[in-house]
Amino acid sequence: MEISTQAIKELRSKSGAGVMECRSALVVCEGDTEKALVILKEKGLLKAEKKSQRTTAQGLVEAYIHTGGRVGAMVELNCETDFVARTDEFKVLAHFLAMQVAALDPKYIAKEDIPADATDIDPQSACLLLQPFIKDPTKTVKDLIVETIARTGENIKVGRFARFELGA
Repeated sequence: MEISTQAIKELRSKSGAGVMECRSALVVCEGDTEKALVILKEKGLLKAEKKSQRTTAQGLVEAYIHTGGRVGAMVELNCETDFVARTDEFKVLAHFLAMQVAALDPKYIAKEDIPADATDIDPQSACLLLQPFIKDPTKTVKDLIVETIARTGENIKVGRFARFELGA
């Protein structure tokens, strides 16, 4: 089947995957962009799972202060190399995560961080990774991180975060 350059470009802009990965996914799905997106997302999840045990000793700390200066957040985002930590894509991810923390006030990074005796906590709203992403509620924060892992080829983890609110 012949796959047009335009179809590959469109899929690449939606997924962030490489040209050949996009072409292969479109060939498998006979040109269906939506099915190809699903395949690429699954591949991204597999890549992220394989990288999840790799050490993340590099990264950066990003701060976000909401307009008016009443709420702010800081996030430590870790990756494997300083090369990736200096990329615009990594910096944008860190900024979005700081915005997420300021906006939705999570208490924990992941569901595993919730104490066993805290039975009245809703993991979806209390855990940063499970929250719907504020800029695209169809994705979770974890989905956003996994997509970035797939594009950068490195493991990425949230190290810690803090949220500050005036008078709280």
